[in-house]
Amino acid sequence: MGSLGVWLLRRWVAGGVCRCTARLDGRTVLITGANTGIGKETARDMARRGARVVMACRDLTRAERAAEEVRRATGNGNVVIRHLDLASTYSVRMFAKEFLGSEERLDILINNAGIMMCPKWLTEDSFETQMAVNHLGHFLLTNLLLPKLRSSAPSRVVVVSSLAHETGRIDFDDLFFAKRPYSPMTSYKQSKLANVLFSRELARRMKGGHLSGCAFTLK
Repeated sequence: MGSLGVWLLRRWVAGGVCRCTARLDGRTVLITGANTGIGKETARDMARRGARVVMACRDLTRAERAAEEVRRATGNGNVVIRHLDLASTYSVRMFAKEFLGSEERLDILINNAGIMMCPKWLTEDSFETQMAVNHLGHFLLTNLLLPKLRSSAPSRVVVVSSLAHETGRIDFDDLFFAKRPYSPMTSYKQSKLANVLFSRELARRMKGGHLSGCAFTLK
Protein backbone atom coordinates (compact mmCIF):
# COMPACT_ATOMS: atom_id res chain seq x y z
CA MET A 1 0.00 0.00 0.00
CA GLY A 2 1.41 3.38 -1.01
CA SER A 3 1.81 6.37 1.29
CA LEU A 4 -1.42 7.90 -0.02
CA GLY A 5 -3.31 4.69 0.74
CA VAL A 6 -1.91 4.57 4.27
CA TRP A 7 -2.87 8.21 4.84
CA LEU A 8 -6.41 7.63 3.58
CA LEU A 9 -6.80 4.54 5.76
CA ARG A 10 -5.62 6.42 8.84
CA ARG A 11 -8.03 9.26 8.10
CA TRP A 12 -10.93 6.82 7.72
CA VAL A 13 -10.11 4.98 10.95
CA ALA A 14 -9.63 8.22 12.87
CA GLY A 15 -12.89 9.71 11.60
CA GLY A 16 -13.55 13.43 11.64
CA VAL A 17 -11.39 15.67 13.78
CA CYS A 18 -12.68 18.96 15.12
CA ARG A 19 -10.07 21.64 14.64
CA CYS A 20 -12.19 24.53 15.86
CA THR A 21 -10.58 26.68 18.55
CA ALA A 22 -13.40 29.18 19.08
CA ARG A 23 -13.60 30.54 22.61
CA LEU A 24 -16.68 29.73 24.68
CA ASP A 25 -16.24 32.17 27.54
CA GLY A 26 -19.57 32.96 29.17
CA ARG A 27 -21.24 29.91 27.61
CA THR A 28 -22.64 26.90 29.44
CA VAL A 29 -22.21 23.39 28.04
CA LEU A 30 -24.06 20.36 29.40
CA ILE A 31 -22.62 16.93 28.58
CA THR A 32 -24.21 13.63 29.55
CA GLY A 33 -21.96 10.69 30.32
CA ALA A 34 -19.02 13.04 30.70
CA ASN A 35 -16.90 11.03 33.13
CA THR A 36 -15.32 8.70 30.54
CA GLY A 37 -14.42 8.37 26.88
CA ILE A 38 -15.80 10.81 24.34
CA GLY A 39 -17.78 12.67 26.98
CA LYS A 40 -14.73 13.31 29.14
CA GLU A 41 -12.61 14.46 26.21
CA THR A 42 -15.43 16.75 25.08
CA ALA A 43 -15.64 18.20 28.59
CA ARG A 44 -11.90 18.80 28.52
CA ASP A 45 -12.11 20.60 25.17
CA MET A 46 -15.09 22.75 26.20
CA ALA A 47 -13.38 23.68 29.48
CA ARG A 48 -10.17 24.54 27.65
CA ARG A 49 -12.15 27.01 25.57
CA GLY A 50 -13.46 28.75 28.68
CA ALA A 51 -16.99 27.36 28.94
CA ARG A 52 -18.82 26.49 32.13
CA VAL A 53 -19.08 22.72 31.86
CA VAL A 54 -21.81 20.71 33.56
CA MET A 55 -20.96 17.00 33.60
CA ALA A 56 -24.17 14.99 34.01
CA CYS A 57 -23.35 11.47 35.16
CA ARG A 58 -24.89 8.51 36.97
CA ASP A 59 -21.82 7.72 39.10
CA LEU A 60 -20.92 10.87 41.03
CA THR A 61 -17.70 9.43 42.47
CA ARG A 62 -16.27 8.74 39.03
CA ALA A 63 -17.72 12.02 37.78
CA GLU A 64 -15.93 14.07 40.43
CA ARG A 65 -12.67 12.29 39.71
CA ALA A 66 -13.04 13.08 36.00
CA ALA A 67 -14.09 16.67 36.70
CA GLU A 68 -11.02 17.25 38.84
CA GLU A 69 -8.81 15.91 36.05
CA VAL A 70 -10.49 18.32 33.61
CA ARG A 71 -10.04 21.26 36.00
CA ARG A 72 -6.35 20.51 36.48
CA ALA A 73 -5.70 19.92 32.78
CA THR A 74 -7.42 23.10 31.61
CA GLY A 75 -7.05 25.51 34.52
CA ASN A 76 -10.81 26.05 34.35
CA GLY A 77 -12.41 25.70 37.76
CA ASN A 78 -15.90 26.23 36.38
CA VAL A 79 -16.49 22.52 35.84
CA VAL A 80 -19.28 20.98 37.92
CA ILE A 81 -20.99 17.61 38.23
CA ARG A 82 -24.68 16.77 38.50
CA HIS A 83 -26.39 13.44 39.04
CA LEU A 84 -28.36 12.08 36.09
CA ASP A 85 -29.57 8.53 35.50
CA LEU A 86 -30.95 8.37 31.97
CA ALA A 87 -32.54 4.99 32.67
CA SER A 88 -34.98 6.73 35.03
CA THR A 89 -37.52 9.27 33.80
CA TYR A 90 -37.85 10.43 37.42
CA SER A 91 -34.11 11.18 37.55
CA VAL A 92 -34.27 12.99 34.21
CA ARG A 93 -37.16 15.16 35.39
CA MET A 94 -35.47 15.97 38.70
CA PHE A 95 -32.23 16.83 36.93
CA ALA A 96 -34.02 19.14 34.49
CA LYS A 97 -35.95 20.83 37.29
CA GLU A 98 -32.75 21.53 39.21
CA PHE A 99 -30.89 22.68 36.10
CA LEU A 100 -33.64 25.07 35.02
CA GLY A 101 -33.76 26.53 38.50
CA SER A 102 -30.03 26.91 39.08
CA GLU A 103 -28.39 27.62 35.72
CA GLU A 104 -28.69 30.97 33.99
CA ARG A 105 -28.22 29.62 30.48
CA LEU A 106 -27.64 26.56 28.31
CA ASP A 107 -25.78 27.19 25.08
CA ILE A 108 -24.82 23.65 24.09
CA LEU A 109 -26.44 20.37 25.09
CA ILE A 110 -24.40 17.30 24.15
CA ASN A 111 -26.38 14.07 24.46
CA ASN A 112 -23.42 11.72 24.68
CA ALA A 113 -24.17 9.06 27.30
CA GLY A 114 -24.95 5.60 26.05
CA ILE A 115 -24.71 1.88 26.65
CA MET A 116 -24.07 -0.92 24.19
CA MET A 117 -24.69 -4.63 23.77
CA CYS A 118 -26.07 -5.29 27.25
CA PRO A 119 -28.39 -8.16 28.21
CA LYS A 120 -32.11 -7.52 28.21
CA TRP A 121 -32.97 -5.42 31.22
CA LEU A 122 -36.05 -3.35 31.86
CA THR A 123 -35.85 0.01 33.62
CA GLU A 124 -38.06 1.09 36.51
CA ASP A 125 -40.34 2.55 33.82
CA SER A 126 -40.48 -0.86 32.07
CA PHE A 127 -38.44 0.37 29.10
CA GLU A 128 -35.77 -1.78 27.44
CA THR A 129 -32.53 -0.36 28.82
CA GLN A 130 -30.59 0.46 25.64
CA MET A 131 -33.53 2.33 24.13
CA ALA A 132 -34.17 4.04 27.46
CA VAL A 133 -30.62 5.28 28.03
CA ASN A 134 -29.52 5.92 24.46
CA HIS A 135 -32.67 7.61 23.19
CA LEU A 136 -35.71 8.00 25.43
CA GLY A 137 -33.85 9.59 28.33
CA HIS A 138 -32.12 12.07 26.04
CA PHE A 139 -35.37 12.78 24.19
CA LEU A 140 -37.08 13.67 27.47
CA LEU A 141 -34.10 15.66 28.73
CA THR A 142 -33.86 17.73 25.56
CA ASN A 143 -37.55 18.56 25.57
CA LEU A 144 -37.49 19.56 29.24
CA LEU A 145 -34.49 21.84 28.65
CA LEU A 146 -35.87 23.52 25.51
CA PRO A 147 -36.99 26.65 27.41
CA LYS A 148 -33.43 27.25 28.63
CA LEU A 149 -31.96 26.49 25.21
CA ARG A 150 -34.36 28.94 23.56
CA SER A 151 -33.67 31.70 26.09
CA SER A 152 -29.92 31.21 25.53
CA ALA A 153 -30.13 31.33 21.73
CA PRO A 154 -28.24 30.89 19.53
CA SER A 155 -27.84 27.43 21.02
CA ARG A 156 -27.23 23.89 19.84
CA VAL A 157 -28.19 20.31 20.62
CA VAL A 158 -25.66 17.63 19.66
CA VAL A 159 -26.57 13.94 19.69
CA VAL A 160 -23.81 11.33 19.55
CA SER A 161 -24.93 8.41 17.41
CA SER A 162 -23.19 5.54 15.61
CA LEU A 163 -22.73 4.19 12.11
CA ALA A 164 -24.72 1.23 13.42
CA HIS A 165 -27.82 3.32 12.72
CA GLU A 166 -27.36 2.68 9.00
CA THR A 167 -28.48 -0.92 9.39
CA GLY A 168 -30.95 -0.23 12.16
CA ARG A 169 -34.72 -0.59 12.00
CA ILE A 170 -37.25 0.62 14.53
CA ASP A 171 -40.10 -1.73 15.33
CA PHE A 172 -42.70 0.69 16.63
CA ASP A 173 -45.03 -2.19 17.50
CA ASP A 174 -42.44 -3.83 19.75
CA LEU A 175 -39.88 -1.24 20.87
CA PHE A 176 -38.97 -3.15 24.01
CA PHE A 177 -38.78 -6.71 22.61
CA ALA A 178 -41.85 -8.02 24.38
CA LYS A 179 -42.94 -10.05 21.34
CA ARG A 180 -39.71 -10.84 19.50
CA PRO A 181 -36.45 -12.47 20.64
CA TYR A 182 -34.12 -9.94 22.21
CA SER A 183 -30.91 -9.13 20.36
CA PRO A 184 -28.38 -6.75 21.99
CA MET A 185 -27.14 -5.56 18.59
CA THR A 186 -30.62 -5.11 17.13
CA SER A 187 -31.60 -3.11 20.19
CA TYR A 188 -28.47 -0.97 19.94
CA LYS A 189 -28.99 -0.26 16.23
CA GLN A 190 -32.61 0.66 16.90
CA SER A 191 -31.61 3.15 19.59
CA LYS A 192 -28.92 4.73 17.41
CA LEU A 193 -31.33 5.13 14.50
CA ALA A 194 -33.75 6.80 16.91
CA ASN A 195 -30.95 9.26 17.80
CA VAL A 196 -30.52 10.27 14.17
CA LEU A 197 -34.24 10.57 13.44
CA PHE A 198 -34.75 12.65 16.57
CA SER A 199 -31.92 14.99 15.60
CA ARG A 200 -33.29 15.47 12.10
CA GLU A 201 -36.79 16.16 13.34
CA LEU A 202 -35.53 18.57 15.99
CA ALA A 203 -33.51 20.43 13.36
CA ARG A 204 -36.55 20.56 11.08
CA ARG A 205 -38.81 21.94 13.77
CA MET A 206 -36.27 24.53 14.86
CA LYS A 207 -35.41 25.62 11.32
CA GLY A 208 -35.44 29.39 10.98
CA GLY A 209 -34.97 29.89 14.70
CA HIS A 210 -31.83 30.19 16.79
CA LEU A 211 -31.68 26.61 18.03
CA SER A 212 -30.02 23.94 15.90
CA GLY A 213 -29.77 20.18 16.28
CA CYS A 214 -27.34 17.73 14.76
CA ALA A 215 -26.22 14.11 15.10
CA PHE A 216 -22.64 12.89 14.95
CA THR A 217 -22.03 9.26 14.04
CA LEU A 218 -19.06 7.24 15.23
CA LYS A 219 -17.38 4.41 13.37
